Amino acid sequence: MNLDRWIKQNTFHHSDFEDLDALVKKKKEKNLTISLCIPTLNEEKTIGKEIVIFRSELMSRHPVLDEIVVIDSGSQDRTRDIASSFGADVYLASDILPGLEPKRGKGENLWKAIYQLSGDIIVYIDADIKNIHPRFVYGLVAPLVLEDEIKYVKAFYDRPLAFSEGIRPSGGGRVTEILVRPLFSLFFPELSGVIQPLSGEYAVRREVLEAIPFPIGYGVETSHLIDVYSKWGLRAFAQTDLDQRVHRNQDTRDLGKMSFGILQAFLKRLEKIGLITDLPDTNNILRQFVAHDRDFEAEEHKIVEFERPPMLDIPEYVERRKELSKKRI
Repeated sequence: MNLDRWIKQNTFHHSDFEDLDALVKKKKEKNLTISLCIPTLNEEKTIGKEIVIFRSELMSRHPVLDEIVVIDSGSQDRTRDIASSFGADVYLASDILPGLEPKRGKGENLWKAIYQLSGDIIVYIDADIKNIHPRFVYGLVAPLVLEDEIKYVKAFYDRPLAFSEGIRPSGGGRVTEILVRPLFSLFFPELSGVIQPLSGEYAVRREVLEAIPFPIGYGVETSHLIDVYSKWGLRAFAQTDLDQRVHRNQDTRDLGKMSFGILQAFLKRLEKIGLITDLPDTNNILRQFVAHDRDFEAEEHKIVEFERPPMLDIPEYVERRKELSKKRI
């Protein structure tokens, strides 16, 4: 599929899908169920508002969503209590598939959501969004409900930065523009059409999620795009403009850790699909420096992009899906 044609046909604006009654009607016609996953770690300041808005607008008023689930990494604040009190189903990631050695990372939560949630479509929304709005959900799930060929929908949006009047900053974040987009442009030129490949908001069909592996750390979004592209091609993707997302910013050193993890996952994907061969064993220690007056202190961070297998390779998941299928009949 031609990239310019894909951008024109598969790039949407959330306002295209504001008729939620029509969306619900189409959802029912296709007998689809939709689950929302919110991965959390110490998000007590924002999690309650997200759940209230999504439950009131997208469950009670317009039944777009069939369930809202929080998968928590072990918060030390009141995240789980608040989420539960406002009506979300709340699970500790470590309690899901307890026979597996628990891992820490956002990708772990996203992967285990496939097991725990029941929907035909799963939409992932970060928990730290300060300007949360129903469009963050319906803008992503609508292309999947309306277009059978689309399998994976990414969000893009402006960030609250200074910019010239009348000109919107249309690129991704710093790691996207400095690392991921150059890598995609070199090795997967068609994926360079994804405006914000690292956005934490996306909706995906279950049959896609259960068939691909999941890095548990920083590389999960990048790996998803490569794996889905390799299996289904560019036509499987769509992207939706959500206008603006307000959230906390990360400092440059944290972005360095993110880039280190993403690069590990990216190189593994290149080797897996045969674009490079005989990749040597690489170092997984990132060295960074902190200045103290005229002295510089070295800090070392061990960052290993451990990867979960496709959920279809997990026997417990296969059995669970069989039982859930019997209940739907």
